[in-house]
Amino acid sequence: MASRQSMLQNHPEICRHLLWFFGVAACVKLLLIPSYHSTDFEVHRHWLALTRSLPLSQWYSDETSPWTLDYPPFFAYFEYFLSFFARLVDPQIVDVHQGLNYEADTVVYFQRISVIVSDLCLVYGIYRLTRKLEAKKRVAMWILVIWSPALVIVDHMHFQYNGFLLGLLMLSISYLQDGRDVMGGFLFAVLLCFKHLFAVAGPVYFVYLLRHYCRGGLLKGLGRLAAMGTVVVAVFAAAFGPFFYHGQIQQVISRMFPFGRGLCHAYWAPNFWVFYIILDKGLAFLLKKFGIDIPTPAASFTGGLVGDSSPFAVLPQVTPLSTLIMVLLALSPCLVKIWKNPHPGSVARWISYAYTCGFLFGWHVHEKASLHFVIPLAIVAVQSLEDAQHYFLLSIATCYSLFPLLYEAQEYPIKVVLLLLHSMLMWFGFSAKFSKVKPPTISDNKKTRKKGSSSSSSRSGEEGEFVIGWGGKCYIIGIVIVETWGQLLHPYFLGDKLPFAPLLLISIYCGVEVVYSWVWQLKRIMAD
Repeated sequence: MASRQSMLQNHPEICRHLLWFFGVAACVKLLLIPSYHSTDFEVHRHWLALTRSLPLSQWYSDETSPWTLDYPPFFAYFEYFLSFFARLVDPQIVDVHQGLNYEADTVVYFQRISVIVSDLCLVYGIYRLTRKLEAKKRVAMWILVIWSPALVIVDHMHFQYNGFLLGLLMLSISYLQDGRDVMGGFLFAVLLCFKHLFAVAGPVYFVYLLRHYCRGGLLKGLGRLAAMGTVVVAVFAAAFGPFFYHGQIQQVISRMFPFGRGLCHAYWAPNFWVFYIILDKGLAFLLKKFGIDIPTPAASFTGGLVGDSSPFAVLPQVTPLSTLIMVLLALSPCLVKIWKNPHPGSVARWISYAYTCGFLFGWHVHEKASLHFVIPLAIVAVQSLEDAQHYFLLSIATCYSLFPLLYEAQEYPIKVVLLLLHSMLMWFGFSAKFSKVKPPTISDNKKTRKKGSSSSSSRSGEEGEFVIGWGGKCYIIGIVIVETWGQLLHPYFLGDKLPFAPLLLISIYCGVEVVYSWVWQLKRIMAD
């Protein structure tokens, strides 16, 4: 009781420190307002204008701009809410015709600041997750999330609202960890109605809530299942109901799932399909060398329609359905583990693994989707030394994979400095937390179970320190070599030839770490 009262008394101090972290991050983000932004900036500006200028029945059918609305309805409502403030700042921002490609200072400042303010959702999610942790763990997680360079690059330079959406995910995880399953499920349903790409974790939520919440006998379980189902249905009804009423539901669904975009994004994400494509190209090259005629594929990896000729010369064609099956197969061992032991403390690890599977095997995956598993993994990274060592390399690799998003010369020093600073902060944070901790071995865990003590106590009772092995050091050196080739050696030796080669090399090299992380996470889940 006394410790609980002490914890409650410390909450104002925790809030002050967390807001200081957010304030420092906000200052950096304000300085980056004039920096490069992608076409996503105009996408979101047009959505402001579209939702403000047109009736709801035309939101998902309007084609005034090529940047049509393709997010679920809650995000459209979010843009509609922001449009009220945008109109006060500059009415042309929300003009669906006159505002096309509008890039005045007013729209730049408004949209940049709207992303910064929306990050408060992420701050609250982190607060709920860290309010009961010891100080070193708490600060380490703040560094990993609030000061994430990947979030700065994607949201505050390239331009998106991932911090806001990940805040909803973190809030959902925090409620599940607290045993408040209905609230956790409600927030996840809300998140899906903001951005449907988060649905990859749906099977994890379903199995976990079925086993953890819907328990206590047949009648009680069915009652709880009905209650949870009612909550989820109510959320989706609030999101999609108005469009169903206007007869637009089919149009909404077709916009949300444009499978004709192709297997890969224009810049290939560092996932399994990079290696699959390279293998296909290599096999085709070898077969031609042996005199076997290989037809040249007509379709593209990044575009074309489903049903067009296969873009693969040798290997089987990949369809959206086959990628879905691969994601579910990769998820299945984790789902079995959840079914056997639905423990709230492992929720963050399971959800992160689900998003890793989606990133690795999904259809038309963007490189930015690495945020979906890197940010939740920060919750796990502070739990043990092994998790911290794994996260350190994964965070560096995934952040480096985002470098091609900022291709202009003036942004190059910024992204390099952001990654270097964060790597040093991670090192110091993990070193401070794990300076006297050694990860438990399998034999240690067996001894612990025999003694009847918890695994967490065994992790803190032995000497050890945060170090990166030779494999990790070599991988980091490899990043330096890859970047040196792309920035200096490739232009010097090849000039304008093979311009896509440096990007491909980044995708392949970072993909190695992502594949390793997927295997490592699965082994960790099965061993827990």
